[in-house]
Amino acid sequence: MKKVSFLFFITIALFSCTSEDESTNDIPSNDFDRKAMLTNIADNIILPSLTDLENKLDQLNADRLEFTENPTQTNLTTMRSSWLEAYKTWQYVEMFNIGKAEEILYSFQMNIYPTNTSDIESNINGIDETNLDERNYDLTTANNNDAVGFPAVEYMIYAIAADDASIIAAYSTDSNFRKNVLYLTDITNQMKGLTSQVRNDWLTSYRDVFVTSTANNASSAINKLVNDFIFYYEKGLRANKIGIPAGVFSTTPLPDRVEGLYSKVYSKELALESLKAVEDFFNGTSFAGSSNGLGYADYVNESTEISLTAMINDQFGIARAQLNTLNNDLSQQVSTDNSKMTVTYDELQRAVVLMKVDMLQVLNVSVDYVDADGD
Repeated sequence: MKKVSFLFFITIALFSCTSEDESTNDIPSNDFDRKAMLTNIADNIILPSLTDLENKLDQLNADRLEFTENPTQTNLTTMRSSWLEAYKTWQYVEMFNIGKAEEILYSFQMNIYPTNTSDIESNINGIDETNLDERNYDLTTANNNDAVGFPAVEYMIYAIAADDASIIAAYSTDSNFRKNVLYLTDITNQMKGLTSQVRNDWLTSYRDVFVTSTANNASSAINKLVNDFIFYYEKGLRANKIGIPAGVFSTTPLPDRVEGLYSKVYSKELALESLKAVEDFFNGTSFAGSSNGLGYADYVNESTEISLTAMINDQFGIARAQLNTLNNDLSQQVSTDNSKMTVTYDELQRAVVLMKVDMLQVLNVSVDYVDADGD
């Protein structure tokens, strides 16, 4: 679906007044402090969110160890809670596919859903109980991207068996319990290791590279980051969390494609957290929520007299209100009244046009990713 908004024509007209040299390499003429914006994003948004995620993954690992050493209902419930808290923070981290995260394909190893339960079971069954130090799997390969990360942990603590009593038995008395413990340990350790690798790279070297990468070209941090932000909103939130389960891109709805499929009650909560992460980033709001620094909202305001920032924020609010009308379990929502899901998709889509067409035109930034489903 290709739509060109009214603002697109305005910005085309504005840019047609500039020379070819001016529009090729220079951003719109203003005094906006791009380095200050990147500094705020690095120091108050990206690094604090990575630190929070690393801390919560530490807690998840500690609760996993407590559960596997003493499998009780209380310890299972505690681990589920720490999984959810880390998963919510992940919604703030996933959009930053830049630097080391891009290099190691971080997001692909953290949140591919639905998880592939056949691959998980195959990995578990292939473990040799006589030599638990050996692995028949490499969790870092692309073939295992859908058998690791948050969705895989979710399966292991919500759906590896039919009910909670059976799940507890799967880690204590069943014939495969040692293998189950080993696999759960491996995937939670991998998540922590990947996150530490990305955060440490920011702390030791990439942060200083990032904040000085202010040029207006395809490889600069300021341009790559705005593309990552829009891609996350368009694909990670709009398409993956809402559009695909609702059947927007298929002949029928796909209720088994929601995030948080096995925990059942958190898919809407995760989507709302994702939308808040997008809005906070756009407005330069610190991860702690305690202050507002320079963000892309300010950059847009400095670059056009059109109230585009207000329009984008208003649309975020409309989308959130619609998202709040959905069932906590989006799979159930698809199955009982999918029309609300498609309306939610439409409201999220309206912000895509404002950002991907109008905002990028105002900032003179090109889209750097392949669009498979249109604007």
